[in-house]
Amino acid sequence: MNKFFLTVHILAAILCVGPVTIAASMFPPIARRTLTADSTGSTPDAGGLQVLHRITRIYAWASLAVPVFGFALAGSMQVMDEAWLIVSIVLTLIAALVLAFLVVPAQAAVLAATDATPGALSKAKQLSMTSGIFSLIWVVVLVLMVVRPGHTK
Repeated sequence: MNKFFLTVHILAAILCVGPVTIAASMFPPIARRTLTADSTGSTPDAGGLQVLHRITRIYAWASLAVPVFGFALAGSMQVMDEAWLIVSIVLTLIAALVLAFLVVPAQAAVLAATDATPGALSKAKQLSMTSGIFSLIWVVVLVLMVVRPGHTK
């Protein structure tokens, strides 16, 4: 059963967390280009922003499969008390909160702006930082899952 849980856990991480991370990181530069398109004369890409926002929202929900199968795997392996796993769980929760309360609402706010208002452009620039933090948290979780410092089994 461990191999099944591990396979689904890794597959969900690749197919769900990967796309949400990429979509979240692609949104800010495209948003900045779109919001400044009037001043540069280039064509805005609002449709692309809408697609990236939708991918972020939908795959965020689908990503819930990762901790569900992760808990099942950790329980069957009897490693729930390992420090690396506890830190990974806390970081996963922080990543989910960053996504739900910072990234997705900021994307929605940028999409709601029809012109290059200073607030929307500022939000797009701030979104680069929060998306980067979200991605960095997942990198740390990945390293913890692979290295498993202090793991004894």
